[in-house]
Amino acid sequence: MKTIEDFDFYNKKVILRVDFNVSIKDSKIISNDRIIAALPTIKYLIKKQAKVIIMSHLGKIKTKEDAEKNSLYIVYEELCKLLDTPVYFSSSTHGDILESKITALKNGEILLMENTRFEDLEDKKESNCDMTLSKYWASLGDIFINDAFGLSHRKHSSNYGITKYIPSGIGFLMQKELEGLEPIINPIHPFVVIMGGAKLEDKIALIKSILTKCDKLLLTGGIANTFLKTEFNIGKSLYSEESAEEVKKILSIYKERIILPKDCVVESIEKINQKNVNELDSEDIIYDIGSKTIDSFKEVINNAKTIFLNGTAGKYELENFETGTKAVLELVSKSNAYTVIGGGDALSSSEYFNIDGFSFKSTGGGATLDYIVNGKLKCLEDENTNNWDLCF
Repeated sequence: MKTIEDFDFYNKKVILRVDFNVSIKDSKIISNDRIIAALPTIKYLIKKQAKVIIMSHLGKIKTKEDAEKNSLYIVYEELCKLLDTPVYFSSSTHGDILESKITALKNGEILLMENTRFEDLEDKKESNCDMTLSKYWASLGDIFINDAFGLSHRKHSSNYGITKYIPSGIGFLMQKELEGLEPIINPIHPFVVIMGGAKLEDKIALIKSILTKCDKLLLTGGIANTFLKTEFNIGKSLYSEESAEEVKKILSIYKERIILPKDCVVESIEKINQKNVNELDSEDIIYDIGSKTIDSFKEVINNAKTIFLNGTAGKYELENFETGTKAVLELVSKSNAYTVIGGGDALSSSEYFNIDGFSFKSTGGGATLDYIVNGKLKCLEDENTNNWDLCF
């Protein structure tokens, strides 16, 4: 696999796929972290006198109304503030307007193309990896660099199909993610995984796979509730009914590796209490783990050599239910193990509590989880039949 440093970019048109799928509220970017993360690659290409054509998606585009709300123009404005070089914008994703703007680019200049998913308005061409679209986009450049780790678990025209037709490599962010996650793919034992969050359905495949690799799996949040429900009354707490049978099978095989909450913080008829899991009643809603659970987690975490943390222990944004998430973050950050924290909720909670000290923070979310499950990235599959090993 070629990296960005394997190419001569001088006077070359470089198609750079990034992940500018930022959160927007009231017509403002909430966090520009994903834009900042791509800057090392962008600045390197500018320094090497490339003509840079940036592609990214933003949101899901199913209707024209979606397109109106998810234009990359707002990202273009932010990019102009962050870079001391000419930046241009193309409101088209194909055709004469786009092509003329690319032709007009000078060395060291940047063109941000409109949202790649605007092509989804017609037969979902981008998301379904339409090869005609892939070939067209490839024809616009000389070299393709993929720095969109957050989309690496998908095969789209702009990150996978395009590599069939143009010399390709990966950027600095993609390289950093692969290197940072390598110790999780091949961990030193004891390997401990801590998993929380609301939706079990999204993580059931990861749980089954990770249990074949880890020594202990610590479960919290809504994910833990479905496991607890096999034995205890969880009241009105969130759980996944559709995953119930799968959970029973998992427990029948891996019960000794799975550590569930011993107690929890619940809300019931506007009252907040800490209860053991065998003491819950029909009105209780679990919103956090309790002190006994934190103590049991502490022993496992302190003995670990490799730790992966994904998700949160509860509704940490509310003061009454912040203790579990904060405690787990602090235990992991102070551990002597190699520690990786991954996924949007986990990263957001660490920023919320201003807790750092992790060995690596992965930006990928679903891409990170998919990589840990499969040990490879979908967008980099079939490297031998693509152009990953071609360079100038």
